[in-house]
Amino acid sequence: MAMLFDPTIYDNLKVALENQLYDLDNLDERIRIVNRVDRLDMAVMSRDFSLRFILAGGDRAKRVAAEIRLDTSLRDLATELLELQDGEPPGCGLRLIFHLTVADAELECPRIEAAVREHWGAELLLTQTLCFVYGGERESSNGRYKNTVELRFNRRIDEEQMNDLPELIEHMLLTLETLEEL
Repeated sequence: MAMLFDPTIYDNLKVALENQLYDLDNLDERIRIVNRVDRLDMAVMSRDFSLRFILAGGDRAKRVAAEIRLDTSLRDLATELLELQDGEPPGCGLRLIFHLTVADAELECPRIEAAVREHWGAELLLTQTLCFVYGGERESSNGRYKNTVELRFNRRIDEEQMNDLPELIEHMLLTLETLEEL
């Protein structure tokens, strides 16, 4: 008798995200997926999935990219697969990331934070990380910094939030539009 594969919370959320985002790319043509990562870290038995996308059309010079990341740990997988009841229920981490460039961090970063908070509220942890490569890249990129804007949810998600994914993705698209207009 063959055993059936029972997908994990991570697998179900990953497939739902993939389906919705690829539909927005291939069918609706609202976005263009520009990168995909699907990683299994054998050293710590964790899984990590991300899709990076941009809005379709528009000004390519002022391109802002969005990325949705889903991750799970050995603890979450073991708790779910072994049906352990002690401790935290299994789930996945979810992060939303926006990639853009800024020239004047003191001026632009507060505007970026305000624009992102307008769409997502104050509950989520928001960080902006600025970087450039010393010795040339900053000069070759017209004095601009790479800015990675990350939103972290303060709890793990599971299949209970599956119906929230379309609204979450729509908010990401609205945030992308806003950030491209700054």
